[in-house]
Amino acid sequence: MRLILVRHPRPQIAPGICYGSSDIPAQPEHQAQVLAKLRAELLAELPDAMLMTSPLLRCAELAAQLARHRGATLSNDHRLAEMDFGAWEMRAWDDIPRAEVDAWAADLVHYRPGGGENVLAVVQRVSAFYEDIQRQQRDVIAICHAGTIRVLEACQHGRALPDIALHAAHKPNQIPYGASRILHL
Repeated sequence: MRLILVRHPRPQIAPGICYGSSDIPAQPEHQAQVLAKLRAELLAELPDAMLMTSPLLRCAELAAQLARHRGATLSNDHRLAEMDFGAWEMRAWDDIPRAEVDAWAADLVHYRPGGGENVLAVVQRVSAFYEDIQRQQRDVIAICHAGTIRVLEACQHGRALPDIALHAAHKPNQIPYGASRILHL
């Protein structure tokens, strides 16, 4: 079975803004490009794949269009959502006090940036999704976020949850908007 992870299209937000669980739509023109690419490359190869999405607009809008195109059902799964940065959400990174950013850097696993989620909490919910998805008998396409994708990739190695959290937190984001990754389960 394959788990195909697709990062959402570029969101409608200015550069340098902290966003995670904020419900930001995708840029329409980029969403159209990603949709065309997925239709041409992914859907033809995976006609029977189950389609799942993060409930956040930048993912759910693309997933809904894919589902309509395929005449398929779509499952929203909150476990695929991006990390909640609490009071940091929608603030410029430059406006977040350096001491708070340093406190997070000193304890990537347990610190709750902006009072939101810590990385371990994200790993717990995303790894629960990973465990559930392994029981599927068919391929799954999941439209989600870079942080979620990094956690799911780390889950493949059978590490303990704190180790998955450290691995995902230390791995730089190199997943372009609209890019896909395939995990073989």
